[in-house]
Amino acid sequence: MGVPRWGQGRDGVGMNKSKLVDVIAEKRKLPRKKAEQVVDLVFDMLVDALKRDDRIEVRGFGSFVTKKYGAYKGRNPRSGEPIDVPAKRVPFFKVGKELRERVDHSTAPLQPDTDDDRDSTPPPAAPATSSEPGGSSNTPQPA
Repeated sequence: MGVPRWGQGRDGVGMNKSKLVDVIAEKRKLPRKKAEQVVDLVFDMLVDALKRDDRIEVRGFGSFVTKKYGAYKGRNPRSGEPIDVPAKRVPFFKVGKELRERVDHSTAPLQPDTDDDRDSTPPPAAPATSSEPGGSSNTPQPA
């Protein structure tokens, strides 16, 4: 049996924690339980560092930081009543240059997102402009 592929499986997910554990166990010839402990330890350390507002940088891969958002007044979309939205910290990942280039130059064919139709809708048409001076146009004419 070869190394498990990270490709999309029957569940529709390309990679998840369970598959990551399986790949590590297979490649390093570790018992699955030990590989799961390693993955859990790495994730726990990442979470703990982010909780402390530490920046995590993995050269060639990317960096994890926490972004802080201040409190603000929001509005309940159903009732329209104003609500107080508390300040929060949100984890953020910034992809590294090397990873971005490796993914962009990979041999995998580009496929449109099927879950999100944003990419499948054509961009809006450019506004029509008149070539006649002083003609009707959607752009302001100089005075």
